[in-house]
Amino acid sequence: MLRKKLQEQQIAALKSQDKERLSVIRMLISEIKNKEIEKKAELDDEEVIAVLKKFSKELKESIEAFTKGGRADLAEKSQKELAVVSSYLPPEISDDELKKEIESLIAANKTIFDSNKKALIGICMKNLKSKADSSRIMKMLSTYIS
Repeated sequence: MLRKKLQEQQIAALKSQDKERLSVIRMLISEIKNKEIEKKAELDDEEVIAVLKKFSKELKESIEAFTKGGRADLAEKSQKELAVVSSYLPPEISDDELKKEIESLIAANKTIFDSNKKALIGICMKNLKSKADSSRIMKMLSTYIS
């Protein structure tokens, strides 16, 4: 579904001659196709979102590196690309909602949490990775684990 939406958006960007958006969408579709070749099967929406998140993370790292290197022009270009990629990602939950989700997972896995607090990391990552960035999850978990 998401892959199809990207292909439709590619055609729309081509017709409207939006070169920047078209370039980013082509890169995304290419990344998705590479992942499908690697997997030897078509990706479902969750796997496509994982590819988009990975690409988004790479763009954020590029922006940071360009900013540190004094390349404002490249940082700005990457920022625009990130905005396009972000438009296809589901919105992340707020910090309060994330905290509630983590607390409910702790309550549901109380015995595991009591015996090994670090085991909670895997449980939270598995259940929350589609709702929030992994760095945010780890930051929130650090208050419960330490």
